[in-house]
Amino acid sequence: MRLQRAGHILGSAYVEVESEEESSDIDTQAFATPGQVAGAQRTVFSGDLGAPHAPLLPAPAPPERADVLVLESTYGDRCHEDRTARQARLKAAIDRALDNGGTVIVPAFSIGRTQELLYELEELIHAAEDARWRELEIIVDSPLAARFTAVYRELKPWWDAEAQGRAGEGRHPLAFDNLYTVDSHAEHERTVDYLARSHRPAVVIAASGMAAGGRVVNYLKRMLGDERHDVLFIGYQAAGTPGRDIQRYGPRGGGWVTLDGQRYDIHARIDTISGYSAHADQADLLRFIQGMATPPGEIRLVHGDRDAKQALKAKIEAWASREGHEIRIVLPDQAP
Repeated sequence: MRLQRAGHILGSAYVEVESEEESSDIDTQAFATPGQVAGAQRTVFSGDLGAPHAPLLPAPAPPERADVLVLESTYGDRCHEDRTARQARLKAAIDRALDNGGTVIVPAFSIGRTQELLYELEELIHAAEDARWRELEIIVDSPLAARFTAVYRELKPWWDAEAQGRAGEGRHPLAFDNLYTVDSHAEHERTVDYLARSHRPAVVIAASGMAAGGRVVNYLKRMLGDERHDVLFIGYQAAGTPGRDIQRYGPRGGGWVTLDGQRYDIHARIDTISGYSAHADQADLLRFIQGMATPPGEIRLVHGDRDAKQALKAKIEAWASREGHEIRIVLPDQAP
């Protein structure tokens, strides 16, 4: 077994497993490529693959070969915005907050997404010509996110070249002057109340990423009904979560969402920036396959909605046909 950097979060890896002995184990045989004798088979489990343009982490390099590739397909049916576009949309959301005296609420998971967003915010503040950006408060209201951010700072030697260069200039992309953290629950309650009542612009990053629980829910309860504020989704919102409902019904006007059993009308602005996902998109997943010197004989698509799997399957089959590769693509519900 060998672990390779996956670039999804700091320390994440994809797994190469090589089987050198014939086995009658039914699970092992299930991964065998049709027509291949068991033994000396390499199976690669992608886990969550990172987006190559994401800050802080090097892009994942594909393995030399895989007889069987078990591949995630979270974003198998779409491509992310490029980094320039997503930065422009993030800046526009914050500029509106500065003009409106509102808060930009960002539901985000504590590890990975939060640190990437802080990195981008530091860059925007550093480059800003508007003096109001210098006073803008960036609030991380999640003790877990604060601890993970500290770990990211400690593991700076494993950052990518761009982040290393920024640190070499004397900048602190994960510990800049505008950054504040909220630890205790009492401090959290005071912060929610202060931002809801005041007209001081701020950006709040709080878990959970799909608004299914955690401190972000209290911000949403107080601020969804006020058009001064902006809820900014930067990650995938699964069906059945409050985040998906806000994302779906909020932009229409007159929408509402249920939080902790109560209905809350949505008057705040709702934005989504897909480019901040820490997952590889459709093009990245294809490049991961295409970068192998020897393409897989079989690919099993997992960890994605059915539509995403089907779309990625079609793209892989079209590429394999053009290049003359024979690749069997299996979706879990189609497996024998």
